[in-house]
Amino acid sequence: MDSPISTDENGVNFKPEKMEKEKLYHCMFKNKAMLGFKDSQDVLNCYEIEEIDLVERIRNCTNNDDLEKIFDDYLRERNLKN
Repeated sequence: MDSPISTDENGVNFKPEKMEKEKLYHCMFKNKAMLGFKDSQDVLNCYEIEEIDLVERIRNCTNNDDLEKIFDDYLRERNLKN
């Protein structure tokens, strides 16, 4: 299946019509991780991550299903979760 988020020489391309609701997608652009998420009301949410350690973890991620675990681990390690 074609990924709903991709990059080319012009930047990042989003195809929200190919996204499942409530699922996180990612791609890499330059030295940043780009995230996309379509919520339950079909609103597209986009995020850009520059933090080097987190970008590397995302870069090594083999599938979108592992993204949530990466973020949970990162938050726990940094003591950022309440």
